[in-house]
Amino acid sequence: MVPHRPGRVTQGWPELRGHAAQAPESGIDASLRAAHTLTAVRTHLAFLSDARKLGDEYGPLDWMPEVSHRLPDTGGEDRLIADAVMHYTASSPRRLQYRAFVEVDRATMSSERLARKLISYARFHDYVPQQPGRRGTVADQAAMLAWHRFYPRFPRVLFVLTNASPLTLRHRIEDLRAMTTGHQLVARLAKKVPLGAAVLEDLEEHGASAPVWTPLSGPGDRCSWTEL
Repeated sequence: MVPHRPGRVTQGWPELRGHAAQAPESGIDASLRAAHTLTAVRTHLAFLSDARKLGDEYGPLDWMPEVSHRLPDTGGEDRLIADAVMHYTASSPRRLQYRAFVEVDRATMSSERLARKLISYARFHDYVPQQPGRRGTVADQAAMLAWHRFYPRFPRVLFVLTNASPLTLRHRIEDLRAMTTGHQLVARLAKKVPLGAAVLEDLEEHGASAPVWTPLSGPGDRCSWTEL
């Protein structure tokens, strides 16, 4: 009997329709991605454990890794690839549905490169696909925002950091906050979309819903991710 690859087995699941799994191209590729994948899984498990304690609706398939969206092809980057998109339903004090883009950071890239990811999210938020031969009105453009095809509301953006000293992680969060206030597109995004960052070990120790999240705009007092 020929063994099935996991991607082929799951590609027919209704829950995963439209989300093709990208398997590692080689053993080397798999080993290079292993640490990042493990960190993403730890983040997912932190939310799963917290949801069970709170009685919220969040299951294994409510975390979709490596979600890609097209960007306007300017600046040499034409795609936004989120480490994950999370779908979460809180049950109390009232029933609320949340969506979040999740970025996992292991301090393997420069702090500036990490902060620039906020620019990509801001570009996606404002992205209006141009229809050939047509220049729409302002009202037309508002109705044609690219993210409207995928989400009823633009997901909040959560950064989860690990793999560095507390001081380094604090500095990286400060750099994310500086990008939010210092870049016009990101500042505009922050007025409409909750943005936050937390340390993975804090999520694992205190719970994902604990006040361990630093808002990337405003005073910066730590809070729960649902209160950003």
